[in-house]
Amino acid sequence: MKLQEVLNDLERRFPNEPEYHQAVEEVLGSIEEVYNQHPEFEKANLIERLCIPDRIFSFRVTWIDDKGNVKVNMGYRIQHNNAIGPYKGGMRFHSSVNLSILKFLAFEQTFKNSLTTLPMGGGKGGSDFSPRGKSTAEIMRFCQAFILELWRYIGPDTDVPAGDIGVGGREVAYMYGMYKKLARENTGTFTGKGIEFGGSLIRPEATGYGNIYFLLEMLKTRNIDIKGKICSISGSGNVAQYTAEKLIELGAKVITLSDSDGYIYDPDGIDRKKLDIIMELKNLYRGRIREYAEQHNCKYVAGARPWGEKCDIALPSATQNEIDEDDAKTLIANGCIAVSEGANMPSTPGAIGVFQKAKILYAPGKASNAGGVATSGLEMTQNSMRLNWSREEVDDKLKSIMQNIHAQCVKYGKESGSYVNYVKGANVAGFMKVARAMMAQGIV
Repeated sequence: MKLQEVLNDLERRFPNEPEYHQAVEEVLGSIEEVYNQHPEFEKANLIERLCIPDRIFSFRVTWIDDKGNVKVNMGYRIQHNNAIGPYKGGMRFHSSVNLSILKFLAFEQTFKNSLTTLPMGGGKGGSDFSPRGKSTAEIMRFCQAFILELWRYIGPDTDVPAGDIGVGGREVAYMYGMYKKLARENTGTFTGKGIEFGGSLIRPEATGYGNIYFLLEMLKTRNIDIKGKICSISGSGNVAQYTAEKLIELGAKVITLSDSDGYIYDPDGIDRKKLDIIMELKNLYRGRIREYAEQHNCKYVAGARPWGEKCDIALPSATQNEIDEDDAKTLIANGCIAVSEGANMPSTPGAIGVFQKAKILYAPGKASNAGGVATSGLEMTQNSMRLNWSREEVDDKLKSIMQNIHAQCVKYGKESGSYVNYVKGANVAGFMKVARAMMAQGIV
């Protein structure tokens, strides 16, 4: 495989999709060596088949706002690869959503799901509709209109969507309610459902908790204790909230949270009581993080990200490409010893290079934030078996999955001098499972 030839061809065929090209380049660059050890992969043109989605659905979503105005948005579902199981991945509702972002997310999801060892393929979907500023009734009507177009192409053994940015338990419930009515079935077609109708305990917490479980495994490799470590988190949604919750529980000190408008910095630490207030602000009132700063005399920096604040551990939990090369250099200069990603591809290639050159602990999102989809897989299992596991059972299974993912990363990513290249380890481990499944199933 000649990496640049593959990338040039993808850029020619799919122009103006920078996030997709970035994700492909990052993976192919780290699997090139192992790929070339398997000439049967090249003979089957495996890499091109793996990079290009199985199918893409795009459709118009028409809905009516509270004033009676007809609104139009675009809807998408990327079914990327189902070699090891049904397509599985979240729905993102945000004004930035486009095909490039969803293709990168679906591509990444394929390897992330492979790493969990659960039988799940990769997919992603969403819309350029933003729930921000919309009433509950408007969000319900949009979700119903979205599923009216998509419901025929998803199902418990075909494609199982979940939540993502802009899609929480409320939106999943509205979409599942409409799907159930149209499909005339009550199955595990969505994950992230309410606990009252098939949801799993720990699912809301799973991505954040899983990230910390992975971080703990990394820290163990250098005999570092999490207690007392100063942690900087970006975002203030589901992932960031439960990342902070687990860190506080373990005795770490959380100093930042953010949203798209700016970030808050609390040098005294965001404790359990403060986090409860932030959760109420974000989850119940759908407020902005600056409102917390205004009400509780906390430093707020508008239009900025928190990576200039001194910390031991950085946990980007907002969106893609939120840490650039300069941010990475600042983190290193300020003594950061570990970066564990809660978001998908939050670090640019330049930033990743800085982290790896400095030999700090760096976990890519496809490994460290796999806890969310892993627990979605556990929800699918519970739905299929028509039972519910306890909180302790699910949490134990989540810990075990994250420990196994870490072990796979070490196995494939260990380099000279005992340094673990977690990017290479995650990519090679995820790739090999999907590749072998595709080869076993023939040219389809």
